[in-house]
Amino acid sequence: MRYLFILYLLVSTLFVNSQDLLTEDKAARYAGMALKCIHQEYPNKPGEVLGSDRDVKPVREYRPAFYGCFDWHSAVHGHWMLVKLLKKFPDSPDAAQIKEALSKNLRPENIAVEVQFFLDSNNRTFERPYGWAWLLKLAEELHTWDHPLAREWESVLQPLTDLIVSNYQDFLPKLVYPVRVGEHSNTAFGMAFALDYARTTQNKALEATIVTRARDFYLSDENCPISWEPSGFDFFSPCFTEAELMARVLPETEFSSWIHQFLPTRPDGGLAFLDEPARVGDRSDGKLVHLDGLNFSRAWAYAMIASKLEPGSREAFQQAAMHHIRHSLSAISDGNYAGEHWLATFAVYALYEMERLTE
Repeated sequence: MRYLFILYLLVSTLFVNSQDLLTEDKAARYAGMALKCIHQEYPNKPGEVLGSDRDVKPVREYRPAFYGCFDWHSAVHGHWMLVKLLKKFPDSPDAAQIKEALSKNLRPENIAVEVQFFLDSNNRTFERPYGWAWLLKLAEELHTWDHPLAREWESVLQPLTDLIVSNYQDFLPKLVYPVRVGEHSNTAFGMAFALDYARTTQNKALEATIVTRARDFYLSDENCPISWEPSGFDFFSPCFTEAELMARVLPETEFSSWIHQFLPTRPDGGLAFLDEPARVGDRSDGKLVHLDGLNFSRAWAYAMIASKLEPGSREAFQQAAMHHIRHSLSAISDGNYAGEHWLATFAVYALYEMERLTE
């Protein structure tokens, strides 16, 4: 009983700490960053393939919903963060401004243009899979919010959502090998968010495709080389992002067996993980600041993995998650656009996952 009481106190502390780190004041600061960037077109990294001279035009003309925040995917997950914070703090002083900003971008005529861009033969693979994943996360967030505006925005977004779902269904069966990197093309990350969407909306076909391909790609993996991480530009952990996906895919007993073959063990016999957060050499460098994002994504991966582990290992992973979050929260600062346009989203998602998975 004494052990259970201590365990309860530890988990309760983790839960309280994750809530304390996202106060209404901090949420307002993070929302301010997204409100600034979703309508800031420049600097911009478009990323599209140009088919002719006719395609050379301002980004807002061919991506009128998600043209800000330096790149398309950051604009999308900036919208996700605004929805998430609005749900959490519906009476915040900036609630009306958030609603106005989202309504300005999420309009039928804007989404119709976005859909046409993805249908262009030169850009069918645009933002695959990272941007696709965040688009489905935005759609999922709207779907789970019982509010008239959410129903309106979800309906407006639906044609693009349906196209991204169709793209996943077409792409995953063709992918022979998974992409195991720490940046945008990581297969496990894209599949994890797409699986969340599929289960939330009860899209059984998409769920079945993802579960099947995840097993094909990862079920036989062993001894992931965590000592090789991180690479210099990572914002995902190849090993722990994969483990996070498999924690979603596999039943608890099967996951327990899989994770013990996948991760090395510590000298005390427990599962190994990376204790120390990644260090950033220059936060004004857009690539190097990826490592702050890695600390947040490691944290949410640790939280998901911990939710499927036995006591002891569970608490160790949860503590490591909070350590990573705290390390990089101070890096989210106004005025440094290299991180300002996207890091707050990663922090908010990590904090919400900690809260959800340690309840």
